[in-house]
Amino acid sequence: MPIKSLDTIRPVIGKELDEFEVRFKESMKSTVPLLDKITYYLIKRRGKQLRPMLVFFSAGTYGKINDSTYRAAALIELLHNATLVHDDVVDDSYRRRGAFTINALWKNKVAVLVGDFMLSRGLLIAVHDKEFRLLELVSTAVQKMSEGELLQIEKTRKLNITEPEYFEIISNKTASLVAACCAAGAASAGASEESIQHTLKMGEMLGIAFQIKDDLLDFETDLDIGKPTGIDIKEKKLSLPLIYALEQSSYAERKSILSSVKNKSSEKETVQKMLAFVKEKKGLEYAKSKMYEYREKSKAMLNELPASPYKKAFEQLIEFVTERDK
Repeated sequence: MPIKSLDTIRPVIGKELDEFEVRFKESMKSTVPLLDKITYYLIKRRGKQLRPMLVFFSAGTYGKINDSTYRAAALIELLHNATLVHDDVVDDSYRRRGAFTINALWKNKVAVLVGDFMLSRGLLIAVHDKEFRLLELVSTAVQKMSEGELLQIEKTRKLNITEPEYFEIISNKTASLVAACCAAGAASAGASEESIQHTLKMGEMLGIAFQIKDDLLDFETDLDIGKPTGIDIKEKKLSLPLIYALEQSSYAERKSILSSVKNKSSEKETVQKMLAFVKEKKGLEYAKSKMYEYREKSKAMLNELPASPYKKAFEQLIEFVTERDK
């Protein structure tokens, strides 16, 4: 049976996640009342705890969850949330997961400073406890995320993303953070460098599958999926289903579709036209096949590790990534 909820997986590390939440809140505390108010708001609207779960499952698979593991999870959450706050400013976004963004409530200047605060808190946690390998893993991921975002911006302007370029973008923009979660968990448990690299690659495969699933959700007809249907098209982003559909089209057809995306992407009729075009060209089927391909690659790498309750839950989490409905 497909795993569409984390409720069956979370109990394996339930106590650790509860402890992490306490420690994470502590790491966000400040003597500035406004900052405390904003960070409290951020903590309240955090999502499924997917990143900390990856860190804990990876650590448990390689050894024991310890203080270093909690620091790894906090470092990732702080740096990731900093990038999200900054992204909302760059994109002029006023909502994320149905809630108002920091820049929507407190304006851009405050949002940028809050992002800077979280970035510095993450760095200080790592430096204070001499977690330099964790800092290296997470900082590398943030660098790749920035590079992936910039490459996507460049390609979106020209609407000329090829499939290899798409995979380069999502490997950097999305998969690098998932990979860092897995590798940081392994490193915190004292895994060898060879094992860390193995887990880094495993996480990258999982991250690619995760992003393709996000692309597929964007083509769902049900609007209750966490973001509006067709948002990528409205933002002129070419995701895998549309890229494949374009590659199966004639020059004239491709030119017509790209013209609609470029000039009329915000119109409801254009979005519906794109959805119908992608379905006709089997873009969704192709994207699903690639998603499952990368999921199976990740599972195969996980299966090389010793059996444990953490490993079993880790495998279920990999299944969840591709079966979730939002």
